[in-house]
Amino acid sequence: RGPARREMAAAAAAFERRVLRSAAEHHYLRVRLELPDGGARPNAAQFKQLLVTALRELHGEVGAALPVDVLTYEEKTLSAILRVISSGLVKLWSALTLLGFYQNRRCAFRVLQTSPFLLALSGNSRELVLD
Repeated sequence: RGPARREMAAAAAAFERRVLRSAAEHHYLRVRLELPDGGARPNAAQFKQLLVTALRELHGEVGAALPVDVLTYEEKTLSAILRVISSGLVKLWSALTLLGFYQNRRCAFRVLQTSPFLLALSGNSRELVLD
């Protein structure tokens, strides 16, 4: 009984926790803007300005200076793929989540997918149609 207990104690002492952080420089987000009451849809420039406004409202001028790129934008579906530096992911996500109005109309951003790899956003297994 004694030697077994010592072995378990030695094994527990040898256990080392390792947390690996993503070394990716950027993160990518697939987002959709929801405008429940219809009306005018933002074009690409207005969509980008809405992102900057959301960042400014929550994080001030420093947040508004966060480099966010709109890689694709579909005005028909109000969907976009965004690229942000990894250190700014939480700032962008929180700003989008808390934005509630676009041109005095209710709106909401939905973050559909996020990944440090752009290729991961090319398909969504939840929308996969099997024959």
